[in-house]
Amino acid sequence: MTSPAGRRGMKRAIIILPGAFTSGNLFFGIWSIVEAARGDFIRASWLIVVAAVMDTLDGRIARMSRTGTQFGAEMDSLVDAISFGVAPALLVYFHTFGGREWSWVLCFLYILAAVLRLARFNIEQAGHAKSQFFGLPSPAAGMTLATYFPFTQTPLFRDHLAGIWPWNTALAFVVVGIALLMVSHVPYPVWPKLGLKTWKGILGIVYSLAVLAAAVWAPAYFFFPYGIAYATFGIARAVFFGLQDRLPERDLLRDEDEDDGRQVEDEIARQLLPFRIRKGHHKTGGTA
Repeated sequence: MTSPAGRRGMKRAIIILPGAFTSGNLFFGIWSIVEAARGDFIRASWLIVVAAVMDTLDGRIARMSRTGTQFGAEMDSLVDAISFGVAPALLVYFHTFGGREWSWVLCFLYILAAVLRLARFNIEQAGHAKSQFFGLPSPAAGMTLATYFPFTQTPLFRDHLAGIWPWNTALAFVVVGIALLMVSHVPYPVWPKLGLKTWKGILGIVYSLAVLAAAVWAPAYFFFPYGIAYATFGIARAVFFGLQDRLPERDLLRDEDEDDGRQVEDEIARQLLPFRIRKGHHKTGGTA
């Protein structure tokens, strides 16, 4: 039988575990920046992918153990801004844009979009069950940019794709496009639920295993095309079903204090209405 002290220690360990993965996310994000500055772009790219794995695990562990807190959510967003905002932008700057005088502005715009995306997420969806995301999630955006360089080192790219487009210019458009998608209201699906009781759960398992197999077997070929496909899928689905039908009914960027203030004003007006009616009757009777 577990003693009360043992249960308290186990509970404390469970509470600390999500924070440890969040710290790991930050660790690999910072490490990626260091490796990018040193010129090891391949390692820097995969370190951002590892940071994304850490980000996925900390959220799932927090939900499974019911240890999610407001502090943890805020810390997670701050860490994501570094790992999936600053780190991918600097990686792209170092391996492609570094020789251009104003190219750092593109990196700034991407980082700004990532920060805005995370701030909006905290207002819209943090702490709630999600059936979809509004705007391209920052981990998906960060991994897409990060894995561009490993993809360009594959024989497929060098032998068949390198001469098709001016890829340095194309990458600039990719950076701007991903930044715009992060701050957009384009709906993106969450990872499918897994289970054996429903067909959707079984299909989710099959899909997850297929993605895992491709990611492990040929990561350099898989991640960047998959990220572009995911970003494009959100746009195509929004166009197909009608973007307006997928938008929130109210402006979620508006401060809640403004809504609360209007509710208070409406409540005061409602309570004063009978008084105003009685006052009007009194004046009418006095003048008749």
